Amino acid sequence: MLLEVRDLHVEFHTREGVAKAVNGVSYSVDAGETLAVLGESGSGKSVTAQAIMGILDVPPGRISGGEVLFKGRDLLKLKEDQRRKVRGAEMAMIFQDALSSLNPVLSVGQQLGEMFIVHRGMSRKDARTKAVELMDRVRIPAARERVGQYPHQFSGGMRQRIMIAMALALEPSLIIADEPTTALDVTVQAQVMDLLAELQRELNMGLILITHDLGVVADVADKIAVMYAGRIVETAPVHDIYKAPAHPYTRGLLDSIPRLDQKGQDLYAIKGLPPNLLNIPPGCAFNPRCPRAREVCTRDEPPLYEVSGTRRSACHFWRETLDDVDI
Repeated sequence: MLLEVRDLHVEFHTREGVAKAVNGVSYSVDAGETLAVLGESGSGKSVTAQAIMGILDVPPGRISGGEVLFKGRDLLKLKEDQRRKVRGAEMAMIFQDALSSLNPVLSVGQQLGEMFIVHRGMSRKDARTKAVELMDRVRIPAARERVGQYPHQFSGGMRQRIMIAMALALEPSLIIADEPTTALDVTVQAQVMDLLAELQRELNMGLILITHDLGVVADVADKIAVMYAGRIVETAPVHDIYKAPAHPYTRGLLDSIPRLDQKGQDLYAIKGLPPNLLNIPPGCAFNPRCPRAREVCTRDEPPLYEVSGTRRSACHFWRETLDDVDI
C-alpha cells in the first residue's frame, strides 16, 4: 500500500473552543490508483490533506491521534527535516488557487527550477532547462519563450498547468490535488483533469483528488470517500456510489448535480447547514439534515458498517438508503 491513513484526528484550538476538524479518518491509496475525497466546504477534506503533507498550521492546529503510513513509514513520527525530504520528492500537492500559490515576483521558470536546485543540486542553467521540459510536458505553448514570464501573464488554466508541472517535477509517488479545477470554466476543467489522469498513468502515481463536485470525478476516480463533519461517512468504488449510494448525504450530493433530463426544474439542495465543528451534534452528525433520521440517529454515532467487501457506510439505515431511489 502506498499511503494508508489510520484513525486520523485533527483539532483547532480557538478562543471559542476546540474545533474537531478531522474525527477518525481512515483511507488508503495505492500506486496508480485514484481516490476522490468528496464533501461540502468544512467537511475536513483539505485539513486531512494538510496533515498528510505536514503543512498544517501548528498552532492553532494539532494532530491529536492517528497514523499516516507512507510506504510503510509513519510520517507523523518523522522530524521536520525528514518530512521536507518527503515533500516534493516523494509526495506533492496541487493547490486550488494557483494565483495565490505561485510567487508573483518570481518567474515561473525560477519557481519550477527551484525544485531541482534544492532537491537535486542542479545548476541554475540546468534547472531552467528542466523547467522548460516540464512546461512542455503539461502542454504550455511556446514554453522556451514563456519560461521567463510571471504568473500574472498566464491564464487561469495555464497557471493550473504550471502548478501540476511543479508537483510532477521530481516524479513523486503520490500527488494530492486539492480542488485543482476551482474557478476554471468547464472546458478548461476537462482539459486539466484529462492531463492529470494522463500523467498519472504515465508515472503510475497514486492520486488523491479533493473536490466537492461529483461530476468532476466520474471518469477519473477508482474509489470515493465521502466526508461529513470530519468523518468518512461512505467509501466505495466509484461505480457503486453512482449506481446506489448507501448514505443519505451521498445521495443528497448526487441529487444536487444538474441533469439534462430535469430541464426547467429546481435543483435539489440538502436542507440546513453543515454543523459547527465546535459543537458537533450527538449521534450521527448528519441527523439534523437527514430525511431518514430517527431517534437512534440522534443518540448513537453510527460506525462504518460493511455494506460489501469493498464499501462502507456510516448510516444506521444504509439498507433502506440502498433500496430507495427517492428519500
